Amino acid sequence: MKTLYYGGQKSGKSSLAEAKALELADQNRPVYIATYDDSYGDAEMAERIARHRAERAGRFVSVEEPRDLIGQIEPGGTYLIDCMSMWLLNTLEWDEERVLAQIEALGAVDAHMVFVLNDVGSGVIPAERLSRTYVDRSGIVGQALARVCDEVYEVKLGLSLRLK
Repeated sequence: MKTLYYGGQKSGKSSLAEAKALELADQNRPVYIATYDDSYGDAEMAERIARHRAERAGRFVSVEEPRDLIGQIEPGGTYLIDCMSMWLLNTLEWDEERVLAQIEALGAVDAHMVFVLNDVGSGVIPAERLSRTYVDRSGIVGQALARVCDEVYEVKLGLSLRLK
């Protein structure tokens, strides 16, 4: 089973994704793949990361991997990948084909996967090139994830609407 939770920042995506991963894992602890690249020296983000680690302690096996998602996945396991938006930021130097190939590879593995992706494409077209690339790539990756997922949920205000 592959599931995508898609919505705005602080919409409740991660909480719903965590519940889904725990449900799919049954009695086993799912693997939480955190994609934030903790090399930016951002104190506020470091505080957020510490809080998130503490919140999931005991419920998930935590793995921090900013780029190589497929290298962390074993058939038969249950994985929560939070979040694909950070992964996109970390892989902006990759060409689009390489990014999409990793999505396709994830879709081909016989494992439960729950993906989280931020909705960044509902605003104006960014004036700056790198931001446009990010927003465009987010939409392309969202479409690719929706294709490989069995279930897709849009999340707003902690509520989910099943799209697929």
